[in-house]
Amino acid sequence: MNDYFGAHMSIAGGLHNAPGRGVKTGCGVIQIFTQNSNQWRGKIPSDSDVALFREQWEESGLHEIVCHDIYLINLAAAPGEVREKSLAAFREEMERCARLGITKIVMHPGSHLGEGEETGIKRICAAFDELFAAAPDFTGKVLLETTAGQGSNLGYTFEHLRAIIDGTAFSDRFGVCYDTCHTFAAGYDITSREGYDRVFAEFDRIIGIDRLQCFHVNDSKKGLNCRIDRHEHIGQGAMGLDGFRFLVNDPRFAKIPKVLETPKGDDDEFDIMNLKTLREMVGR
Repeated sequence: MNDYFGAHMSIAGGLHNAPGRGVKTGCGVIQIFTQNSNQWRGKIPSDSDVALFREQWEESGLHEIVCHDIYLINLAAAPGEVREKSLAAFREEMERCARLGITKIVMHPGSHLGEGEETGIKRICAAFDELFAAAPDFTGKVLLETTAGQGSNLGYTFEHLRAIIDGTAFSDRFGVCYDTCHTFAAGYDITSREGYDRVFAEFDRIIGIDRLQCFHVNDSKKGLNCRIDRHEHIGQGAMGLDGFRFLVNDPRFAKIPKVLETPKGDDDEFDIMNLKTLREMVGR
């Protein structure tokens, strides 16, 4: 496919299998974990692993492969075991991506765990100051993902993301991944033309539209401002189709990866279904 629609692909059997899976599903871009997402430690890929992955990526014709960090990581955690493990795991992620040629790492900013948003944001900023200095081989960008604000999760307002970007010594190294389900759940309503224009004008004013470098394209099982992170198939949740129609026809985002994280089935049937829904709205 020559567009920028895609989905999250499994790395079962090796990283090199993901590009082919993406092509089989009809993706123009894919997102992957570069390690088992349920374990703190992954391995740094060998030279042969790297060569095979890059070869398969080249042959696939995919525009881009984006990485998502493991969900265990919490850079807003207080000093202690979780913070140390998080710093080590994210540094490993940066090192793996540098070897693989992946230039965008999507990550959830973190959870303050009851210690307050301001404290959490300061800890995230300190973590990134340490990480960028410790992993100079990674020259790409970290994409802060918009969140639903469930529990003590940070990143559910554009102001949170701006504060993280401004609070580090490496502000030029950040972009944003806009998750349509999360931001809807956090109260940003793009389901009407007026709402869509207002939300992205606000994003541009607070963060800058040029920092928007990836979308997670998901409908929401729950309603506007619910603060609950539950993904649904495109057009089958509380958002409906109009917001997605505005998004896929926005020329500003034509070459920005749009990655499905909608529910998976036993095979790729649901990804194929959701990609078809998105593509059928282009030009309409």
